[in-house]
Amino acid sequence: MNGKVILVTGGAGGIGSEVSAHLSSLGARVVLADVNAASAAARAAALSPTGDCAGVACDITNPDDCGRAAAFALDHFGRLDGMVNCAGVSKPHDSLTLPPADWARMVDIQLNGAFYIAQACARRMPASGGAIVFITSTNAEAAFPRRAAYCAAKAGVAMLTKVLAIEWAAQGIRVNAVGPAYVATEMTQRNIAAGNVNEAQIKARIPLGRLAQPADVASAVAFLLGDASSFVTGHSLYVDGGWLAYGYF
Repeated sequence: MNGKVILVTGGAGGIGSEVSAHLSSLGARVVLADVNAASAAARAAALSPTGDCAGVACDITNPDDCGRAAAFALDHFGRLDGMVNCAGVSKPHDSLTLPPADWARMVDIQLNGAFYIAQACARRMPASGGAIVFITSTNAEAAFPRRAAYCAAKAGVAMLTKVLAIEWAAQGIRVNAVGPAYVATEMTQRNIAAGNVNEAQIKARIPLGRLAQPADVASAVAFLLGDASSFVTGHSLYVDGGWLAYGYF
């Protein structure tokens, strides 16, 4: 990662914050793009008081915002080598009474926004190419109740990963995804507290017996951004403790 410029959406918290910290520790210059501009700036300053990280406002559901964030990375650091889309929300709801606005909002953030930010960044990557990593989920492959919009959107991102990988290969841009199982973030803890997630059942379902840690996801992201994965594109890497492999009760 030494010297590479990576834009991380959702960089102020959760998985995005850990990804930003890990990439910075590997020598990358990181642009933390987040809907909360103040939090992005504060987290960037905490990661690198010398200015090798910077924060920028970005609502990924707004294509113009995505363009501005990508342009900021280029203007601020002189290049843009990679992008990681960590921005996302979780709002379980039964499908019979799911409000259309909630469905649209989930798809807008998880799927539409993923495309908008990838497109904006790919347009500004150098002729030598770059790397894009989407954060998907085991829900791209495994259906959960009360998560119709979330599962559908994540499955869409998994296919988007493949389409962009083959389409942008001629430009030297690799596109991959990391699909975690439940990750021990503040969002997961809120869902546990709200009764949307049973932590004991989840741990019992995962062969490795624990929730993923943000650092587990960050390490996989760094691999897919780096030169060690230079012949890997169009792939979804599941960081799930064996969740998808386990079909026995």
